[in-house]
Amino acid sequence: MVPKPGDVLHVGNDASVQFSGDRALIFRVIKVCDRPTYEGWVWLTGYSIDRAGNAVDRREIYVQRAGLRLIPAATSTAARPSSAPSGRGSTVRKARTPVLPSRRLQ
Repeated sequence: MVPKPGDVLHVGNDASVQFSGDRALIFRVIKVCDRPTYEGWVWLTGYSIDRAGNAVDRREIYVQRAGLRLIPAATSTAARPSSAPSGRGSTVRKARTPVLPSRRLQ
């Protein structure tokens, strides 16, 4: 697997022995470092994620790409609260952008 920013990964023993057993973590990638490494290994910068999906700790980890497991993103957004106004009487007005006459540069 080739990780990319935004991926959420399970990092366990297959990725590196330092993440074996209860030291495994869920990791959200924010950067894939381009430092030279051994074949099949990669430096990742990101956040360890808790069970609620919150970023807990920013980390940089060195892992084997073959041992990383992608966690699929949730496909439903129905549970997320909307920021759009609701209810009767609420109106949303767009600001008008003035149209300026074009000018020729000389």
